[in-house]
Amino acid sequence: MDVWYLLPTGVLCVVAVFIAPSSSLIATSSTGRYKTVHVLEGESGTVLVQTAPGKVVTHRGGTIILPCRYHYEPSEESSDDIRIKWTKVTEPMMFTDVFVAMGKQSKAFGSYQGRVFLQLDGSGDASLIIQNVTLEDYGKYECEVTNELEDDTGIVKLDLQGVIFPYHPRLGRYSMNFHDAQKACLEQDGILSSYDQIHAAWLEGMDWCNAGWLEDGSVQYPISKPREECGKKETAVGVRNYGYRHKEDERYDAFCFTSNLNGKVYFRKTARKLNYVEAVIMCELEGAAIAKVGQLYAAWKIQLLDRCEAGWVDDGSIRYPIVNPRKRCGGPEPGVRNLGFPDKKYRLYGVYCYKKGDKSSQNVINKDMIQRTVNKV
Repeated sequence: MDVWYLLPTGVLCVVAVFIAPSSSLIATSSTGRYKTVHVLEGESGTVLVQTAPGKVVTHRGGTIILPCRYHYEPSEESSDDIRIKWTKVTEPMMFTDVFVAMGKQSKAFGSYQGRVFLQLDGSGDASLIIQNVTLEDYGKYECEVTNELEDDTGIVKLDLQGVIFPYHPRLGRYSMNFHDAQKACLEQDGILSSYDQIHAAWLEGMDWCNAGWLEDGSVQYPISKPREECGKKETAVGVRNYGYRHKEDERYDAFCFTSNLNGKVYFRKTARKLNYVEAVIMCELEGAAIAKVGQLYAAWKIQLLDRCEAGWVDDGSIRYPIVNPRKRCGGPEPGVRNLGFPDKKYRLYGVYCYKKGDKSSQNVINKDMIQRTVNKV
């Protein structure tokens, strides 16, 4: 028999269920688009789980439902107790507990506490609601429904809208092992990119000639315009893969991923240019913080911030975002321009600040007080 249902995006998909002539419930297999479940014809007490094929998409700070429904016909020997368990697939055959419920009892785990709940929209609904979605929530989730005798599982992929940004620190290119790269992305308001994320960025035209770590421990880089200095001109376009590298000993750049902002990035300058310390103080006096690299990329990609003025950002680099390219603003392509890491004592630039919340909540600051403070530094 075929079970049809409609996704929230309007895509109609089928879950194929093969009725086996013998044997009990056989383990499920998922292809990413449909799920085949083998059950014994006529046997009661089995559990059948259906999850959405493809993926569900949200953004950081949003609320999302991971769809999961089950069908259960209790046998005379079984009880009515059903356990619903959600886990996150962190690596092949490795899982992190997210949420478990049985009857009226339920528990969320780790960073999911206070943010996850069952939707419980009628009989057989095991869908999970995740509130205030974080960057770390990205990934695959398993919905498992169990009674005393049988169980079945389904997979839901949670994707985030956002932007990839290549990153290297002040130490220079190819200076980070895998753990350094993880830390660097987190410090700049991101996480290491997945292959799916960097592949999607490549499809949109991303072209970067330096190899970087991804979240699975592989090292890759996207090339849209083949050239001699980037693996030879005749080499095909695509996401080029160095494979899985030694996480401790080998060093590369990083490809980080970030999502939308709960706030605003803006440029601030004074009559006299600022050094790095002065730039940090300028933002703090306005109730803000100096913008992180990931925040500047998110503002460029999502909020369409376009500013042809170089400014300090959190890691001590000088950058500026360009949505509409023009000759005097660094070339023909849109992007976040990077002028490198100057001496932090140089008074040559303005600053990009980040303030949480909407602009209506910003405090009114005495500009003369700000200028007097900066002049004293």
